[in-house]
Amino acid sequence: MKGRMIVLDHLGRREAAALLVDGKLDDLLIDDDSAPRPGTIYRAVADRGMKGQGGMILKIPGGTAWLRNASGLKAGEVLLVQVTGVGEGGKAVPVTDRVLFKSRYAIVTPGAPGINVSRQIRDEEERGRLLAIAEDEMEEGPHGLILRSAAEGAPEDEIAEDISAMRDLAAKVTADAEGPPELLAEGDGPHLLAWREWSAPTVVTKPGSFEREGVLDQIDALRRAEVALGEGFMSVEATRALVAVDVNTGGDTTPAAALKANLAAARVLPRQLRLRGLGGQIVVDFASMSKGHRKQLEQSLRDSFRSDPIETSLVGWTAMGLYELSRKRERAPLAHLLGED
Repeated sequence: MKGRMIVLDHLGRREAAALLVDGKLDDLLIDDDSAPRPGTIYRAVADRGMKGQGGMILKIPGGTAWLRNASGLKAGEVLLVQVTGVGEGGKAVPVTDRVLFKSRYAIVTPGAPGINVSRQIRDEEERGRLLAIAEDEMEEGPHGLILRSAAEGAPEDEIAEDISAMRDLAAKVTADAEGPPELLAEGDGPHLLAWREWSAPTVVTKPGSFEREGVLDQIDALRRAEVALGEGFMSVEATRALVAVDVNTGGDTTPAAALKANLAAARVLPRQLRLRGLGGQIVVDFASMSKGHRKQLEQSLRDSFRSDPIETSLVGWTAMGLYELSRKRERAPLAHLLGED
């Protein structure tokens, strides 16, 4: 099928959502019932600082959280925090004290007053319309508002409802900032996240849709390390320390084979990491090629990761000719969700 399609279903007991682009799996969200969802908001209590790391271990219900850049925070202080990703190997849950209330059209920003419209919306008339809606819905106070790019052209009543819901939730949560550790707001599950973050003209919700739309077969292919590139192949393997990616030319022995395989790998790498839920330190062993081709490959990598929703830093080449990336651990690894680790 051509075009974009959102498929909402379950994998066993887990809620799951898939984004298909021209029939190919482009993104995948699976609920992880063993860890707090990203976006979850807690009232936390500072426990102990980590010397040399600039962070603080916090007490949250049922465990601990890790807050980076906790300068000035003292043990025993109470604060609101929001889960930003998944803990690595059973470590403390990563959180931020910059709590946001995000929906499809609106983001409410406590402690940062002001109304802003996404820079991606360039039409001045539309920007004016959105600002007028926001000004009608937002009350004077300590909270600010950002209207997301998805708001462009959306019906006024839907935008107003979104703003109102996030405004009221922000007021309720921030008013409950004193006391022992407590869960204050659950993060969105895959179905709500799909509605919030993806757009597609077709949304399929009938039970069994993963099988009918070929999603299960494509998930099964992700169990294998090898990824066909058309121009050779690459292997994606997660270890405890890092993610190793190896690019090969296959049977092509022509002079241009290495560059072709490497460019093909650069195009699909963000999608493969996203679908497999892989983050942290990533090391790519590209097929051997002339150093003169590195700039072309680097540009291809930048173009590929520019549209990827997960924060990734392109670190660069090592002395041994490997390419390093650092990627936020925003999702649980697919192998863990499928019970393979």
